[in-house]
Amino acid sequence: MCGIFSYANFSVEKTKDEIANIMINGLKRIEYRGYDSAGFCITDDTDKNFIKIRAVGKVDTLYKMKDSQTSADLTKKVHNHVSIAHTRWATHGQPSVENSHPLSSDKDNNFLVVHNGIITNYKDLKTYLSKKGFSFESETDTECAAKLALHFYREMEKNGEKPDFVAIVKKVARHCEGAFAFVFASPLFPNELVTIRKSSPVLIGLKPSGGMSFDFFGVNYEDSMDEPASPQNSPQLSSKPQRHGFDQNIETIARGVEDCSLRVHNKEPLEVFVASDASALIEHTRKVIYLEDNDIAHISNGNIFIHRLYSRKKDTGPDTREVKTIETELAAIMKGSYDHYMLKEINEQKESVVNTMRGRINFEDFTVSLGGLKGYINDIRKSQRIIFVACGTSYHASLANRPLLEELLEIPVSVEIASDFLDRNPPILRSDCVFFVSQSGETADSVMVLRYCLSRGALCVGITNTVGSTISRETTCGVHINAGPEIGVASTKAYTSQYIAIVLVALQLSEQNLIKQERRREIMEGLRNLSTQIGKTLEMGDTIKSLANGPIKDDVNLLLIGRGYQYPTCLEGALKIKEITYIHSEGLASGELKHGPIALVDEKLKIIFVITKDSLYDKARNAMEQISARGGSPIIICTEDISGEYEGHDVFTVPKTVDCLQGILCIIPLQLLSYYLATARGYNPDFPRNLAKSVTVE
Repeated sequence: MCGIFSYANFSVEKTKDEIANIMINGLKRIEYRGYDSAGFCITDDTDKNFIKIRAVGKVDTLYKMKDSQTSADLTKKVHNHVSIAHTRWATHGQPSVENSHPLSSDKDNNFLVVHNGIITNYKDLKTYLSKKGFSFESETDTECAAKLALHFYREMEKNGEKPDFVAIVKKVARHCEGAFAFVFASPLFPNELVTIRKSSPVLIGLKPSGGMSFDFFGVNYEDSMDEPASPQNSPQLSSKPQRHGFDQNIETIARGVEDCSLRVHNKEPLEVFVASDASALIEHTRKVIYLEDNDIAHISNGNIFIHRLYSRKKDTGPDTREVKTIETELAAIMKGSYDHYMLKEINEQKESVVNTMRGRINFEDFTVSLGGLKGYINDIRKSQRIIFVACGTSYHASLANRPLLEELLEIPVSVEIASDFLDRNPPILRSDCVFFVSQSGETADSVMVLRYCLSRGALCVGITNTVGSTISRETTCGVHINAGPEIGVASTKAYTSQYIAIVLVALQLSEQNLIKQERRREIMEGLRNLSTQIGKTLEMGDTIKSLANGPIKDDVNLLLIGRGYQYPTCLEGALKIKEITYIHSEGLASGELKHGPIALVDEKLKIIFVITKDSLYDKARNAMEQISARGGSPIIICTEDISGEYEGHDVFTVPKTVDCLQGILCIIPLQLLSYYLATARGYNPDFPRNLAKSVTVE
């Protein structure tokens, strides 16, 4: 939720117009995270009449506002500058220009800040600052951070101290409670940016020129909590890599190590980018640093220093931050010839499922090898209980695999909604293995459960789609689903790739169970043919589009009903329809119909029934007959082998595969239906109202 993008150039000539375009384009790359307003600010060391533009609505509005600027010369060339930008998703205060970021400390803009997350004690801070004579122009929690910075600056001057930008930001962060990321700029500290990560992701992109190369940045741990940070005390870059979590799939730059402070002396050109999402960086650079929680990065006149919020006495951790390489291609985050990202990503599933399996499954000897779990397989097998923790679509992917995990592993498996888990704080034992499933790897509720489980000694495994994410770094081990960037807010290809990744986990963990070998081979044969079958299923797009443009588009209620493996399919399909069409839809287990929901059934209610030829077919068929007997006429999604049994209904057939994989094929018609319903109703499926792609606050 929300997005940060910042840019600084040192000894690199740019016009202010070029810089403004970089800033706005950076915001466009993170539009998919969800927002209601946007803004940016450009400063430089020679002109205090800097550019600050904010607007409610789409990022494209900023282009028009920028071109209409009369107070700033956009053709002016600058060699050194810093700028900050933000897309806001309202949490405190309505969407308005006054509440949009960047927010200022005062009318002179002595401190400017952009902020992701929530400051939970902002009311107390507001009261404190009001007593100190500050007045507030916005309704946001963020403004407290900007005014705190100015307050501490004045306090330092009053006490005869030389104000220090890093020390000021440290004081601000220590007084703010909650999960947040800040980027500060200030005309009092020209050509400097300070950013801090506290449970909200921050990446730093590096674009050097000439022969500069680097592998690792040293981290400065202060001896005293209150000792101001200074570049002179920063440690040398380390040549020893520090690996965290299961992020082993990133190519590391390895062309030598040198002290970053040499850049000033050599006047080497350098461009630096700060973002909350790698999507904003990949067109500029592949070299990035992922900040850890409580890291403070100080970007100053071509130098980069990394500090910690607390002293060594209160804080332990690695002494370096590794420079890593993003492997994503720019084309992967572009729409190409598709009208919307969602349709592109639905159609990419034929390839994305192959990418999830590539190099991990051997169809000749029926073995599975997940490199991210290497060294931990036996520990997971010895677990007394397996718990999956997830939210939304990731929860459905986990739920869809619970029957298979229980069947192959023969140990208790539970699936938890992360927020509900936090509300209960259930007992976690050292003998537990907890899987955390998250597309972004930054889902706030899941991250908090992860830390809860780690503190109790559980083995924690991550399943994410995002290299360098919090979950991928803080879990003990894990699996990247390799689905590629997913820009559409409504998850599609990540769901099917998560589904397959969990199937692969089950297959590898059960490889020593001789009784299960025939079942394992059956599943692997199904995986071998899955991509072709997905391609065949996608061919029904035009038929689904015709259905979506019919009377169903005007309905206000929709039930999706399934049993066994297809119950999670219905939950996920209902979520997709809710998210982007705004039709009230519910996924139901057919076995629960008689316990209440059947009272809703009449000839007007639209029902979609997902039914496949598996061990529960007769029970599912009985439920459908009960619906028909009460005037219902459900739309049927079924396998090809039973389609002839449902003449008189709208029937959409999918290829038949092994039961535990059938949900992957059955979800595709529902993904297509939700997409075409949204467009038929005049909605943009890529930007559903009130939703964000990455939910990084509770």
